[in-house]
Amino acid sequence: MSFGRWVAARGWRHVIAWVAIVFAAFPLVYVLSASLNPNGSLTGSNTLFTTFSLDNYRQLLTDSLRPYGRWYLNTLFIAGTTAVGTVLLGAMAAYAFSRMRFKGRRVGLMSLLLIQMFPQLLMVVAIFLLLSQLGDVIPQLGIGSALALIMVYLGGALGTNTYLMYGFFNTVPMALDEAAKVDGASHARIFFTIILRLVAPILAVVGLLSFVGTFNEYVVASVVLGNDPRQNTLAIGLYQYVSTEFNSYWQVFAAGAVLASLPVLILFLWLQKYIVSGLTVGAVK
Repeated sequence: MSFGRWVAARGWRHVIAWVAIVFAAFPLVYVLSASLNPNGSLTGSNTLFTTFSLDNYRQLLTDSLRPYGRWYLNTLFIAGTTAVGTVLLGAMAAYAFSRMRFKGRRVGLMSLLLIQMFPQLLMVVAIFLLLSQLGDVIPQLGIGSALALIMVYLGGALGTNTYLMYGFFNTVPMALDEAAKVDGASHARIFFTIILRLVAPILAVVGLLSFVGTFNEYVVASVVLGNDPRQNTLAIGLYQYVSTEFNSYWQVFAAGAVLASLPVLILFLWLQKYIVSGLTVGAVK
């Protein structure tokens, strides 16, 4: 095949692929280069990897006024707990809608889907007022509590996640449930010992989406967690490095961003084998 025919038939695909790779990878490479540059501004990092220094990481981890390590643990706890709770709540709701027939089933599904069209950002004021009053009765669920933030996130756990799981649950044959019922299994036993193992791909997808969304969320977390720096998440804490009026520590911010990306990257690589099947199997239902 001549070069011209190869370009017309296949070569253009390679060009588009390399352009997409460069477009996606350049911001990541730039942030990594900036995190290794000890200069005080991002303009000094325009030349990639001209200097190598761990001073930014050292400053990030030793700053007593900005406890990055504590922010890291707070974020992992909140995001991890929310992801597990979201998966369990969504799976139980999807199982009920998929396997049981009851009055209001279709209306319930549509209601969950419609409610999710309104983002949590619209409810920030209501959430703040509710938690402010609830904190007078139950301090653990008031402003400044990580548990309160988890409860707020779990309040939006249904909706799109349930609808996504519902399509996947429908691909599991009902004959398995009927055979288990003949052997005396209850709905709870069928759900926890049979169904959950068969729908592992969609559980992984929903867990990953919930973890990433919670890990990066800023607005609701900044309102609920209050002003205590030790209660901050990574999104709130890292913003302090670039939000000051006179001094912006962009290199330290870049170092924090690089470290913050590791849990999401590791989780994505670990669940990668489930992601494609989890997103596509139930898509035709």
